[in-house]
Amino acid sequence: MKKDFLTIDDIQRTEILKIFDLAAGLKKKPRGNQLKNKIIAFYFEIPSIWARMSFETGIKQLSGDSVYLDGSKSVQNAEDTTKTLNRYVDAIIGVVRSHDTLETMSKITDIHVINALSNLSHPCQVLSDLFTIKEKFGDFKELKLAYVGDGNNICNSLLLGCAKVGMNIDVACPNGFEPNSIFIQRAIDYSKISKCDINIMEDPVKAVKDANIIYNDTLIGMNDEKEKERRLSVFLPKYQVNQKLLNYAASDVLYMHCLPANRDEEVTQDVIDGTRSIVWDQAENRLHVQKALLIKMIGTKISF
Repeated sequence: MKKDFLTIDDIQRTEILKIFDLAAGLKKKPRGNQLKNKIIAFYFEIPSIWARMSFETGIKQLSGDSVYLDGSKSVQNAEDTTKTLNRYVDAIIGVVRSHDTLETMSKITDIHVINALSNLSHPCQVLSDLFTIKEKFGDFKELKLAYVGDGNNICNSLLLGCAKVGMNIDVACPNGFEPNSIFIQRAIDYSKISKCDINIMEDPVKAVKDANIIYNDTLIGMNDEKEKERRLSVFLPKYQVNQKLLNYAASDVLYMHCLPANRDEEVTQDVIDGTRSIVWDQAENRLHVQKALLIKMIGTKISF
């Protein structure tokens, strides 16, 4: 693997599958010493309960140590903090408002930088999501994932991830809320190799037709708080995932959400808490996949 994991672009398909194999083993045998004597710093400019808990728990289960830095309250800027951490720890896990912060960290440090969340990309979440899909369906071939809503960091990463593993993806977003154009083009490039379909559209009904997985995320992102009312008026009710929308999908359709969710905004309560929802499997699998990622990047080799 590359030194850093900032986007799905930083990992090859063969590496993804090896991480999945390792994560499956860690799910059966969660504790070990693979991160013994390793210290990992959390640099969080905004709080993220899921990112911190999943990584921190995983590090502890693998006998490593972690330290938490609240970047929003630091008197040092991110660049100076990174240069200092470079002398102290083995890796930095970042949650940042701007993806540029992680890019800067990557350039000025010798240690590993892992993107736990940025405005542009959410690679650890999507890596875990792909593992969950493989766990449920056995393979990615001929599957279709439909993403409905805001073309945000999750959507960007899903495009790359699905294209790399060869899973079809249709994205339905309102005009002006499409995913990042660079990520779209990169996904199209990968899809030519993996032989899958990438489609961007406005119609959510068309997107979910015959889909095996329907995925959506909050409509109010980390930098969108001041635009809440406007965004809700754009997205609702057309882009809400509800039972009516699920009925257009395949009979075996599963529902996914990266959490935290706003019930009866982007998704109705009966869907996210219903029998088709696998959001809690997603949440659990972040722990296992992120542990596998850390072992691959900085840990000791193991076998099961």
